Amino acid sequence: MDWGRAKNVLIYAFLVLNLILCYQLWIDLRDQASANLDFTSLSEETQAVMEQKGIRVLCPIPAATPKLPNITYRYSGDEQNQDPVKLKEPIDSGLMYSSFADLSKALAGQIPDIGSYQFDSQESEVGKFVLHPLVDGKWPMYQIRLELLNSNQKIVAYRLPKLELGATGTADVQKVLPASQALSSLIEKYLPTDSIVKEIELGYYGELFNSESQVASPMWRFMLENGSAYYVDAISADIISPKTTE
Repeated sequence: MDWGRAKNVLIYAFLVLNLILCYQLWIDLRDQASANLDFTSLSEETQAVMEQKGIRVLCPIPAATPKLPNITYRYSGDEQNQDPVKLKEPIDSGLMYSSFADLSKALAGQIPDIGSYQFDSQESEVGKFVLHPLVDGKWPMYQIRLELLNSNQKIVAYRLPKLELGATGTADVQKVLPASQALSSLIEKYLPTDSIVKEIELGYYGELFNSESQVASPMWRFMLENGSAYYVDAISADIISPKTTE
């Protein structure tokens, strides 16, 4: 009997078994997390549609409904057609995850307003960190991106948007639509079968037109596990899906 070959077969068998067990554990933990989320804010009809379509929500449903206005802004998007600006001294990319405050401090000399941006892990990809400017220091503007380009675990260059925010009035301030109501509309009318919602966040969304003044509305963003994003206007309840352009 070839004991060396038998030993290798046993090792491979144990590796395969461990992979199967780890995968099953991951599935169990994910299902348990879904089961522990509070869906009482969703109607029985919506929950029934979720079960029928196999839709899962793996994140908390925000309960806050702040009062927010539409905002005006100017943005051309010209930086997306230009070469990125190289950093004079590359910065450790690990700071993005460990200490954004330290990262902001390290880049403040070259990107003065970086502290007023928010990292978006959902839109970031290999070699590129994506950040969005914050309105009132809290609400991200999803369509506008500061891009930090990284290589070999170092941030080496960036693309900085030129954004001008207009004055925020108080006349059109309105209480936003509850996230549960926006989610119910998506589940019942738009989300495909077996969709998995992994993040729900409130921010601003504005179309990128080359005009003097543009308007952004408060929007609920729903990120799916497959990378798709659905936006629901938090005032009018209009829905922007990956298949629509308006």
